[in-house]
Amino acid sequence: MISLIFILAIIIWTITYKPSEENSADFPAKISEKLDQLWAIAQESIRDNKYLRAEKALLTILRVDEKNATAYNRLGILYAKQQAYKDAIECFEIAQSLEPSASSLHNVGLIYYETKNYPKAALAFEQALEMEDDLAARYIAYAKVQEKMGNGKKMIAALEKAVELDPIPQTLTVLAEAYDNNGQAELASGLRKKAAAMLVPDSQGTVPRQRRQPKQPKKLVM
Repeated sequence: MISLIFILAIIIWTITYKPSEENSADFPAKISEKLDQLWAIAQESIRDNKYLRAEKALLTILRVDEKNATAYNRLGILYAKQQAYKDAIECFEIAQSLEPSASSLHNVGLIYYETKNYPKAALAFEQALEMEDDLAARYIAYAKVQEKMGNGKKMIAALEKAVELDPIPQTLTVLAEAYDNNGQAELASGLRKKAAAMLVPDSQGTVPRQRRQPKQPKKLVM
């Protein structure tokens, strides 16, 4: 369930993110226009699951602008969607070396998690949190890794921080499950009651007061 949140974060950003104009600011007008066209092709192709076409567009961008961290990060996401994890990690690491960002590190952590390399996943998430510690989704990702590694205390601490940042029913329920598994039934029950109260229809009708998803990283920078 939690890993689905990670996948959705990647897919949503892949579809909606557009490179900033700064990426092509140093190129002549004709080249910048061509790069914009290639970005449009890459984005459309990824959205339509035309991975080979998207890959060709991104590689062409990198032939023109070999230090474009955004292109490397997008290419990494493309490879990850095809489960070419080794290539994905290489792209994310290049992006991180060119333009350090929490999102690139988070991407690396996701890939290591998917390939069951939990110690490296934990390290990547920790480094991402050092750079950007105000997103609940990052703590949920870190908690999932700690769960796999059998570190119950670190898992709960991370989930408590996620709830502190984004106390919505979904994060409350995840923390409640962790409390249950740790033998803290009373705390779990309290959180479930709180989550249920958030979903009670308001006095005007049947619309729940709160049903939004946990806050995701604003963008996954390549």
